[in-house]
Amino acid sequence: MLLLPSEAPHRDASGPPRPAGRPPSSLPAASAPPPAMKTILAAYSGVLKGTGSGILSALQNRPSAFWPRRSKMEKHLQVFSVLQWVITFLALGAVCSVLLLYIFCTDCWLIAAIYTTWLILDWNTPKQGKCSTGSPTFSHAGSTGPAGYWFLSVGSTYHWGRRSSWVRSWTVWTYFRDYFPIRLIKTHNLLPNRNYIFGYHPHGIFCFGAFCNFGTEATGFSKKFPGIRPSLATLAGNFRLPVLRDYLMSGGICPVNKNSIDYLLSQNGSGNAVIIVIGGAAESLQCAPGMNSVTLKNRKGFVRLALQKGSDLVPVYSFGENDVYKQVIFEEGSYWRMWQKRLQKILGFAPCLFHGCGLFCSSSWGIVPFCKPITTIVGEPITVPKIEDPTAEMVDLYHEMYIKSLLSLFEKYKARFGLKESDVLHIQ
Repeated sequence: MLLLPSEAPHRDASGPPRPAGRPPSSLPAASAPPPAMKTILAAYSGVLKGTGSGILSALQNRPSAFWPRRSKMEKHLQVFSVLQWVITFLALGAVCSVLLLYIFCTDCWLIAAIYTTWLILDWNTPKQGKCSTGSPTFSHAGSTGPAGYWFLSVGSTYHWGRRSSWVRSWTVWTYFRDYFPIRLIKTHNLLPNRNYIFGYHPHGIFCFGAFCNFGTEATGFSKKFPGIRPSLATLAGNFRLPVLRDYLMSGGICPVNKNSIDYLLSQNGSGNAVIIVIGGAAESLQCAPGMNSVTLKNRKGFVRLALQKGSDLVPVYSFGENDVYKQVIFEEGSYWRMWQKRLQKILGFAPCLFHGCGLFCSSSWGIVPFCKPITTIVGEPITVPKIEDPTAEMVDLYHEMYIKSLLSLFEKYKARFGLKESDVLHIQ
C-alpha cells in the first residue's frame, strides 16, 4: 500500500520512527529527562569537556522554584539567631547547672568533678582586677539593691575575662542585626585620650540594641569608633552559672562590679568607656510599644562617678527598643506590681510579663521579638572635670546638663525614626 507524504512515518534524528500525525509532545513523559536532570547532565558534560564551570554553579543558576527562596532562608536564620540569644540568656545557665548535677549522679561523675574544680579555680576570672572582697553589686543613680541593667566597658586594654574577637564577629550576629534591623549612628568622634561614661536609654526587655551594638561587631562599632574596643557587662549572677559564664566572657562580656568599673576608668589608661543602662530594672517594668519614658530624674550615681574619675558623659538613645515586645504593665500599688518589685530586689532583675510573636506564625504569641527597627544614636560627649569629692550641687549641675543633652538628642532624631513631632520624652 502506498503512503501519502503526510501519512509517512516520521523519524527523529535520535529515535525510532513515530506514527504519522502524532506530535512529538505526545511521546511518553519518561522519554524526556526533567529540567533539573538536564541541567546536571549538561554541567557534567561541560566539566568532562573542559568547557563547563561545574555542577554546583549550574545548580545555583537554576530558577528559584528549584531551590527555597533565598530571602525566606535568610529570614529563618534571622529568627533562629535572635531566638538562640533569648533562650541562652533565659535558660542556658539554669539548664547547664541542672545538667552538671545530673552528671555527678552518673558514671561520668569524674567529668563533672573536673569541670567543677576548674570552675572554682577560674571563679574570679570574669572580675579580675578586683582588689577587695565584697558584694559584686554596683549601686547606681541613688538606687538601692542589685543593679538590674547592663553596663558596657570600652577600652584599649583589658585585664579580665577571655574576650574573643572571633566570637564577637560570628555571622550569627549579622543575622541577629538584620532581623529587627539594628543600626548604630555616630554623631561625634570619641577621642582615645579620654574616658567616657555612656548612659543608654531606654532599657527595654532584653536591651537588644545595647547587646548588638556594643556586645558584637555586627553594626561595626570598632570601625565607627577606631581604637576603642567594646566590652559589655551584665549582672554578676550570670557568671556564677556554668557554661553561660564562658559563653558570655568569649564575647567580651564582664560582670557588673564596682571595683572593675573603677579600674577601667582610673587604672586602665585612657580610651575607656563604661556604658550604663541608667533606668535599670525599674525602667524595664514600664517599657511598652510607643512609650517614650526613661527613669532618670533621681539617678545621679553615674554623674558622681563621672566627676570622681574625670570621665566625659555621653547620652545614648535607642529608638524602637521598647517596641519589640508587648508587656502587661501593672498599676503602682497593685498586688502584682508589689511582687515584681520584691523579686527584683531578690533576683537583681525585674520579672516582666511580656510576649512577642510565635516561631512559625507572626500572629501568634511567643518569645520571639517583633521585627521592629532599633536605631541607637550615640550623642555628643559632655566634658566633665575630675573632682575626687564632688558636692551635691556639682552633681546636680552635671546631671541637669546630661538631661538637657539627652532631650536635645531625642528631639533632633525622633522624626527620622518613626516618631511624630508631637512626641516628647518623659523623664521620670
